[in-house]
Amino acid sequence: MYRNKIEDLKLWKESKNRKPLIIRGARQVGKTWLMKEFGKNYYEKCAYINFDDNTRMKNLFEEDFDLNKIIQGLKIESGVNIEPQNTLIIFDEIQETPKALKALKYFCENANEYHIISAGSLLGVAMHQGTSFPVGKVDFLNLSPLSFIEFIDALGENDLLDILKRNDFDLINVFSTKFKEYLKLYYYIGGMPEAVNSYIQEKNLVEVRNIQNKLLEAYEQDFSKHAPNNIVPRIRALWNNIPTQLAKENKKFIYGLVKEGARAREYELALSWLIDCGLVYQINRVNSNKIPLSAYQDFSAFKLYLLDVGLLSAMSGIDDKTILEGNEIFEEFKGSLTEQFVLCQLRECTNLNVFYWSSDTGTAEIDFITQIGKHTIPIEVKACENLQSKILKSFINKYDSKINIRTSMSNYRQEEKLINIPLYSIGNIEKIIQKGL
Repeated sequence: MYRNKIEDLKLWKESKNRKPLIIRGARQVGKTWLMKEFGKNYYEKCAYINFDDNTRMKNLFEEDFDLNKIIQGLKIESGVNIEPQNTLIIFDEIQETPKALKALKYFCENANEYHIISAGSLLGVAMHQGTSFPVGKVDFLNLSPLSFIEFIDALGENDLLDILKRNDFDLINVFSTKFKEYLKLYYYIGGMPEAVNSYIQEKNLVEVRNIQNKLLEAYEQDFSKHAPNNIVPRIRALWNNIPTQLAKENKKFIYGLVKEGARAREYELALSWLIDCGLVYQINRVNSNKIPLSAYQDFSAFKLYLLDVGLLSAMSGIDDKTILEGNEIFEEFKGSLTEQFVLCQLRECTNLNVFYWSSDTGTAEIDFITQIGKHTIPIEVKACENLQSKILKSFINKYDSKINIRTSMSNYRQEEKLINIPLYSIGNIEKIIQKGL
């Protein structure tokens, strides 16, 4: 299995302004694997330290911030003779020892020759609960589940991967049937590494679903174990309501569907907790097409998505035949899965800020809108090959929008002011648009 974030780690290693790195991401997206794989392939030695239930490390960092003493302790703990020029130091589950997190500041300021990567489950939550955080003294890298491009790579489809990465639409169009088959498979499996690896090894979709359900159970256990008791019921209610919200034609999040008469303020902390965990993506509404889009956010109107399309299909109880054979249930729900898929690809394959647009009356909505360079880019999502785009065309006429994207099961085509990108290529949106500018 290959993760594209390895390329970002290589750039971090070679950077003259390198700081200790924190990898952020939800539980089980592959943070530990990525750190170890990077250490194994790009350093002579790797000193791995796991802080989970590790009293020795808590005591080591409790004393003071004598970095020489800390390095000596890390050598003993890891069994590795740490040398700054050839050793990667990994701090896993670093949130379990808040003073180790704070120590990253001193490594940045006084011992920057050491290469340190850290990660932890629920690290985002720890950062917002008063944990002393080294602001400005660390670099960040966000890790999500495998994108569709990484999924094709993991399946060993090297030739399909090659034409997909090169945006060779002449060949992509020829083999569109294969891409559509894999896309449906990805809707079911998603990008959680354990689920993908299980499918690669056993080709058993029932076992894939078992893994996804166990992961969903583990997330719910985290709610009870780590969240304040008074907001756990609200976290659980929000979490379990997301499939219902996405099944609506208008996917704006409505608190009244969580609980009759519910108010936003009742659920603010619960929502923040889910976002900080990396389990939920919040996409805010904008009511303008001006740059920068971020200046026109309406924070009271938003859509919520899960971190992974496979987990959405698992939470929704959709079986493999429903998705792969495309029966009536999938036909009804595929718009939700497709929109979830597109949002995940935009998050996993790009660094774009993503919003959605709707009219002031709420009668017209563009699924997503983003900004590339000096251009705003509306993105309309179609679950099948239906290319009718009345709302998008109305948006184009209203704002005289120059670059507009429709993503669907249809082949790549470029019309006046409108580009149709196949769903399986949407992760390459930046390269596709920049090539045409």
